[in-house]
Amino acid sequence: MLRPLADRMRPDTLEEYCGQTHLIQPGSLLWNCIEKDTLPSMIFWGPPGVGKTTLASIIAKRPRAGL
Repeated sequence: MLRPLADRMRPDTLEEYCGQTHLIQPGSLLWNCIEKDTLPSMIFWGPPGVGKTTLASIIAKRPRAGL
């Protein structure tokens, strides 16, 4: 079964993620937390289509995410 186009086009890594550069650029607080696997509990808030779910999915795919 084919996945929807939007799902196939969704970025899989932080390097592919476009937008929210103030949050995920190398050296930023969130980037460092992701790289060090020291993520706090977070709530992503904003209008539809800004990448909240995509960013959460990328973080969740990390090896130690949620541990």
